[in-house]
Amino acid sequence: GFILDEDGETMITTGTPVSMLIENVDQRSKDYGEIARQYRPGHADYTYDAKYGLRDYRGGGRSSARETAARVAAGALARKVVPGMIVRGALVSMGEKSIDRANWNWNFVGDAENPFFTPDPASVAVFAAYLDGIRKAGSSVGAVIEIVADGVPAGLGAPIYAKLDQDIASGLMSINAVKGVEIGNGFEAARITGEENADEMRIGNDGKPVFLSNNAGGILGGISTGQAIVARFAVKPTSSILTPRKSIDKDGNDVEIMTKGRHDPCVGIRAVPIGEAMVACAIADHYLRHRGQTGRAVGQ
Repeated sequence: GFILDEDGETMITTGTPVSMLIENVDQRSKDYGEIARQYRPGHADYTYDAKYGLRDYRGGGRSSARETAARVAAGALARKVVPGMIVRGALVSMGEKSIDRANWNWNFVGDAENPFFTPDPASVAVFAAYLDGIRKAGSSVGAVIEIVADGVPAGLGAPIYAKLDQDIASGLMSINAVKGVEIGNGFEAARITGEENADEMRIGNDGKPVFLSNNAGGILGGISTGQAIVARFAVKPTSSILTPRKSIDKDGNDVEIMTKGRHDPCVGIRAVPIGEAMVACAIADHYLRHRGQTGRAVGQ
């Protein structure tokens, strides 16, 4: 799907489908031998068996988070579709620990000394000590990730069946271990009044609308407002832990399972670039649909 441009350096698309392959060369299937006939609590083992009559026990098969590597690759392309769009993500809480939003620094998120994708420099030591305790206990913990897309033009989306926030939520919910999504104020909107929640407007010096707040998260009626699009999603604690848990096997016997192998005590950390990719893909889709829906280019 790519060729080199005449300058010999720039890669350009040819108009054919873009194909990417990431080989899974670091698998350790033997780590899962003991659970070949057992259902791990919190995993999709039982539900896969219930639907298909079989499952790949070697790390989860199709439900493994390994498949999200392809999403991140696709997100890199999606970022190039919408001119001027910048999609960034950050981990804002881990278990019972949260960042101080007063310290928010986007430049710190990708810092080499920041293994947590946190925007709060002061939270690194807190998260590190907290996660070390979780790891030593053989347990796991969840996280909340916030994604912000700047530079998204007003008018993307649709009022009913192809809402922009609907598709963003669908994309984020499709990520492994995600159990909740909110846009803008999200569930907090249910606890405040209409006066507090509605984003007031004025005309700016350039003659364009200016919003005085962004409780809606950049989307109203399923259509982008031109403000930053803000979404958060909750990642559950990984169910692969060293603590024995009660379960059953395929033969109907009661068993106790302790999952061995390589497992992160907080999979939410790795979800930051995945969330960025899914939001970028959803917005890019709507950008490309816009002309077909309205007969006009974006911004006209």
